[in-house]
Amino acid sequence: MTAQSYSARDVARILELPESRVRYWAQTGFVGPSGRIAGRPIYTFGDLVQLRALKDLVERGLPVARVRKNLEALRKHLPELDHPLQKLRVASDGETVVVADGDRAFEPLSGQLLFDFDVARLGERAAEVVRLERPAPAPEPTLGASTAFAWFLEGRKHDDRGEIDDAEAAYARALALDPRLAAAHTNLGNVCFLRGQLDRARAAYERALALDPDQPEATFNAAALHERLGDRELAVALYRRAVRLEPASADAWFGLAMLLHELGQGDAARPCFERFLALCGSEDSSYTRLARERLE
Repeated sequence: MTAQSYSARDVARILELPESRVRYWAQTGFVGPSGRIAGRPIYTFGDLVQLRALKDLVERGLPVARVRKNLEALRKHLPELDHPLQKLRVASDGETVVVADGDRAFEPLSGQLLFDFDVARLGERAAEVVRLERPAPAPEPTLGASTAFAWFLEGRKHDDRGEIDDAEAAYARALALDPRLAAAHTNLGNVCFLRGQLDRARAAYERALALDPDQPEATFNAAALHERLGDRELAVALYRRAVRLEPASADAWFGLAMLLHELGQGDAARPCFERFLALCGSEDSSYTRLARERLE
């Protein structure tokens, strides 16, 4: 019997997510289709489980960037797991992620083992993603070095290591192969922004948003760029759109709050600072301290 397969549109409908969000998570190598039918990428039941877990963690208030870090840490601690969100029990209270692997539980980022009462206490406050049995898997995709997505992932690796020249070259190769890869336009824009090439960055973000208007990352980065360029009204509008698209983005709430404060709109800035601090929880950083000072 052939395992059930789903398109990106099916996944978006089943999980009640914007289709653009499903496609962006796939483009950025977060959770994407793991099977193919007649050469066409398709989502399997196992992919649905991972995406449901990812959605639940984000809805609990955990920023996507922090979810990504926890996933990367999981793959490091448990290299035998190809799909951590599918095979483990995952819980979060919006600040901490705890993973149960068989009879042990630990925090992925620290690797610290937890006692039963720690997990029980967290479980009272957290929505748990329960492991589901996976049907027979569809064939795993093969990712050749000549594909746009492969070059995009290569660019991300260089990005993470701070190798900006190599990252730019990889993103350019990705876009030469697939000019419609919105995430590659976004990341290329980030490289240009870092270099101070603001016109190139603006063009890259505009192209990304033309291809994927609901992409929160490009929206937030474009807001920061226009703030840098002095177009504050447009920057405010973009920050507002960014927090609508990704309500759990602490960075977007902070950027919006700071800009509103600088524009003398203290009443509008206050709830934004409060939302930022709520997302950060007990985190103590220069940003949280600055937000508290502004609130005072």
